[in-house]
Amino acid sequence: MAIQNKIPNFDTRNKLDYSIFMKKVAFHTFGCKLNFAESSSLAGIFIQNDYQQVSFKEFADVYVVNTCTVTQVAEKKCRNAIRQANKINPEATIAVIGCFAQLQPKEISEIEGVDIILGNADKHKLFDYLNNKERFSEHWKEVKNIDDVKEFVPSYSTGDRTRSFLKIQDGCDYFCTYCAIPYARGRSRSDTVATTVEKAYELAKEGKKEVVLTGVNIGDFGKHQNETFFALIKELDKVEQIERYRISSIEPNLITEEIVDFVKSSRSFLPHFHIPLQAGTNYLLERMQRKYNRELFAERVNYIHKIMPHAFIAADIIVGFPGEDEKEFASTIEFIESLPLSALHVFTYSERPNAKSINFDGKIPVNIRKKHSLILQNISNTKKKEFYKRNIGYIGKILWESDKHDDMMFGFSDNYLRVGRKYDKRYINTITQEKLNNLSKDEEYFVIEN
Repeated sequence: MAIQNKIPNFDTRNKLDYSIFMKKVAFHTFGCKLNFAESSSLAGIFIQNDYQQVSFKEFADVYVVNTCTVTQVAEKKCRNAIRQANKINPEATIAVIGCFAQLQPKEISEIEGVDIILGNADKHKLFDYLNNKERFSEHWKEVKNIDDVKEFVPSYSTGDRTRSFLKIQDGCDYFCTYCAIPYARGRSRSDTVATTVEKAYELAKEGKKEVVLTGVNIGDFGKHQNETFFALIKELDKVEQIERYRISSIEPNLITEEIVDFVKSSRSFLPHFHIPLQAGTNYLLERMQRKYNRELFAERVNYIHKIMPHAFIAADIIVGFPGEDEKEFASTIEFIESLPLSALHVFTYSERPNAKSINFDGKIPVNIRKKHSLILQNISNTKKKEFYKRNIGYIGKILWESDKHDDMMFGFSDNYLRVGRKYDKRYINTITQEKLNNLSKDEEYFVIEN
């Protein structure tokens, strides 16, 4: 009996050493929150199949680069990530998936080290390709015509302890002249209201307090099933285990007063809106083939501000689109300054091979684009600080996150104000109600005295 006690239990020893023998996978994700949700779902499949997820900077057996094609800079970063992975482990399998892979598979196939290229129609099958020895020997490329894709593949992020990005829609039917995304992700499609609500319940079981609804054009949710985005948010509001929802970017022509009124009165939807403007003049909006004019945009923003004065309202803006001369740019600045916006997301125009605007006249020199971009960034910074100052004294509900920064922890209020306090792990993934009186020295967040 004594001898037996000295012999290590095989199961215990196997558990202790198990990670040594596990294969390792690393993800590098570029672009939108939709990409991050999809990468997280893919990572979950690898983990369920006995892979260990590691940092992209570490040695791994499989590297996955989930790509973006919104700008030339994004594509350059994707190429650099592939080369980085090949340098860390030349023997690793490198899979390149997503939008850049969909549009430029030949270019990617010429980068040293790439083994698998999957477009947006098949990227969710990545593990199957790796695991199918007959189909995948050394190199595999599967890039289908995205226009033929009708399937919607749901996904959500799981890495963050407090919140999750829930993919509710994919693709776009708008074909704005500056944008290549419809060519990369295909036509608009979504799941049903019932199935999407089921996903919310799954996230609730994982302990998520906040869910961010994401997609390419989420306001288009359900149109092929005779359902609506408004119907969806009403049903999600009934999932009481999820305490907070945020609506990610939604088009001005699709965010109705009905939706805004519901957010104001709902149990869980937060006063936080992200509405793409893209250009501040009707001339440019028409050239972009946007589905609204600036008067409609102003009407939507002013209505939100009227009924929810504390709401955070952000807008996307593209700088340097063909035809945006100094007069047009000045008009854009004047329009933005007139609106109760809380912040801007500024994008410098980048020629996309598949987009119509690549052939437009009136091109703006790159140095002018950069100059104008800095001007709008400064306007955004000013508006954000003004928004914070207007909210001094606001009583907000803060969801506290787990990250530690110089003995501080941070969270966001219901209306997206960043708030900090001395680190205390008891607050992680909890919601507290706080009166926001004290701004930090740089006026970039509120400070709660413990």
